[in-house]
Amino acid sequence: MKVGAGITDGEGAAAITREILRQVRRIEITTRGLVNEVFSGEYHSVFKGRGMSFAEVREYQYGDDIRGIDWNVTARTGAPHVKVFEEERELTLMLVVDASASSHFGTRGRTKAELAAELCGVIAFSAIKNNDKVGLILFSDRIERFVPPRKGRRHALRVLRELLFHPAEGKGTDIGGALKYLARVTRRRAVVFLVSDFLGEGYGQALAVAARRHDLVAVRVGDRREEEVPPMGFVEFQDPESGERVVVNTSGGTFRERFARHRAGARRRVDELLRRSKVDAIDVTTGVPYERALRRFFEERARRVR
Repeated sequence: MKVGAGITDGEGAAAITREILRQVRRIEITTRGLVNEVFSGEYHSVFKGRGMSFAEVREYQYGDDIRGIDWNVTARTGAPHVKVFEEERELTLMLVVDASASSHFGTRGRTKAELAAELCGVIAFSAIKNNDKVGLILFSDRIERFVPPRKGRRHALRVLRELLFHPAEGKGTDIGGALKYLARVTRRRAVVFLVSDFLGEGYGQALAVAARRHDLVAVRVGDRREEEVPPMGFVEFQDPESGERVVVNTSGGTFRERFARHRAGARRRVDELLRRSKVDAIDVTTGVPYERALRRFFEERARRVR
């Protein structure tokens, strides 16, 4: 059986594998400088570990908190000693990423899915550099793929490969279902990046529950053409998730104004939902460097931590 002109199944599979490796490697190289120079240190400073663990006992020094005195050691040695604790640094980072049909829209040189994959690469490699575990939940209107959290560069590359090349079966968006699945597979507190265009509905309660249980950050991925339509005459639009088609006259100001109002209203509703659930948000858009938004998020988060 032939795959293309003169290409066997085996050759075609090898070519696909090479392309997968090439794109995964490209993102690793693209993000390496950002991780090394900026985000791994900031990631470390703004995300805390699971708590404090006992490290050692040492002699009391002026200024130590007397509540930390170890009375057993003090009695045995005849000199005051205190317990020293340190932060349990190891974290679990979960990437919960929207793979619905709308994620493949893009008009500024890349799709929303491609932008999301590269941004997730920065976050994942920052976590790996800090010796944290990284896991992935890909979702549409169903759970598409679950990659359990693990450490190491090879594991991070696997997560990237799934982000770039997993063929989603569903077209719709079920954010609530993804967050409920997260609750089942991630029992301990984790840092969770929820990456989506947030075009779904009915996920408010699941969002609030996840925000109480985890350190939840929402990353809203958009495209300028989803917010405003230029005058192009009669154009047929198709909803990528429902498949519904409609022809509209984009040259008429009425349609463009109604469309802009509708999208602005939808955006405000998501903003309010995130605010009520006390979820930090990062907004990124195709065609605009995402580094600025990430840096701003880390800087604001660091100020709050201090």
